[in-house]
Amino acid sequence: MSSNTLQNQETHSPSQVGFWEAFRFWLKLGFISFGGPAGQIAIMHQELVEKKHWLSERRFLHALNYCMVLPGPEAQQLATYIGWLMHRTVGGVLAGVLFVLPSLLLLIILSWVYIALGDTPVVAGLFYGIKPAVTAIVFQAAHRIGSRALKNRILWTVAALSFVATAVFSIPFPLIVAMAALLGYWGGKVRPAQFAIGGGHASSQKDYGRALVDDNTPTPVHALFTWKRLIQVAAIGLSLWAVPMGLMTLYFGWEHTLTQMGWFFTKAALLTFGGAYAVLPYVYEGAVEHFSWLNATQMIDGLALGETTPGPLIIIVTFVGFVGAYLKEVFGPEQLFWAGVAGATVVTWFTFLPSFIFIFMGGPLIETTHNQPKLTAPLTAITAAVVGVILNLALFFGYHVLWPSGMSTTAFLSGFEWPAALIAVIATLALFKFKRGVIQVIIGSALLGLLVTQVKAFL
Repeated sequence: MSSNTLQNQETHSPSQVGFWEAFRFWLKLGFISFGGPAGQIAIMHQELVEKKHWLSERRFLHALNYCMVLPGPEAQQLATYIGWLMHRTVGGVLAGVLFVLPSLLLLIILSWVYIALGDTPVVAGLFYGIKPAVTAIVFQAAHRIGSRALKNRILWTVAALSFVATAVFSIPFPLIVAMAALLGYWGGKVRPAQFAIGGGHASSQKDYGRALVDDNTPTPVHALFTWKRLIQVAAIGLSLWAVPMGLMTLYFGWEHTLTQMGWFFTKAALLTFGGAYAVLPYVYEGAVEHFSWLNATQMIDGLALGETTPGPLIIIVTFVGFVGAYLKEVFGPEQLFWAGVAGATVVTWFTFLPSFIFIFMGGPLIETTHNQPKLTAPLTAITAAVVGVILNLALFFGYHVLWPSGMSTTAFLSGFEWPAALIAVIATLALFKFKRGVIQVIIGSALLGLLVTQVKAFL
């Protein structure tokens, strides 16, 4: 390596990252983190590894690999991890909260507009076009994850069995995750090469110059593992879960909507292996079919709103909480908006709390360990199973969009929404052939939907 290159690397290597400098970056990230986890991780890599040189390529990928193993939104957890590594626990809390906060506030506003004005012709027309676009987006997610994860016949078989288990036998998602994890654990021992993680976040291992946290930088004191710190974090995390849950149970009762939301989304948070699309069937099953917090159409509309906001896609649960508490009138008919705000806040708290605890408990272990097949093989099998679950979700959405009144033998064609099908085809072509972004597709489809409904009204 030439002396000029070394000199440039020294120049680009930061000597220190101030707390408020980090605050400004995490705040900015919260407003620009569109594009799902892949886009969000790409933004962090470009900013923190390539431009700012806060972390080296290897340290960034090492943290990311472990965030992929954990349940929860991997991009938000990665931001929390980096914030914690740079500025201790307060830095991790700051990074994780700012990653979610802008989308939380924005989605509360959009949820209120939706529930209050959703029946107006303009809003209804926009959502008429958005729904088929969402179906196409979910199909794209299945294709994207499948092309990355299904590297051999064994994993293709896992995906196919997962689809059949979900679509035909209605096996609950948690059981599918458990079976896939056990299969991956066994396969990691018998055929480790078939269950190795590959292609998801591959790196060319480019040299971007020296970084503040470089390949050989010693682990900071606060990131060293101790049993005392592990027990402290576990105790604090359990308290942050138990205190609000206990207060809601005492004040409202166990069967109250807010209490049940807290308990249900705690369980959902522990099942988000493979991203938000994977856990949406479980959320649908509970929120729509079991608790009747909202209906299937509203669930699809909520996913559409989640796609249009920054932050992790699992933030759709904020919509579920708002609409559910609003419609259940948990504070009475005079306080509908604040009921929705309470529902959105409760759901968001219990969904994202485990992500913070996992990072603060496991971070020190992550810093002192490397990739282990016994951990990554179950993740590989779970990811393959997730492909089948997402494909079933796409078919489910497509059914409700194209046959909104239900499908029967006699009404197969008469109840079919041809304009919605055409919008879905256009959205699919835009995503797959013309490589348009999700936001562009949603906006274009919304305008087409508005045009279709206006024409229908005129005719």
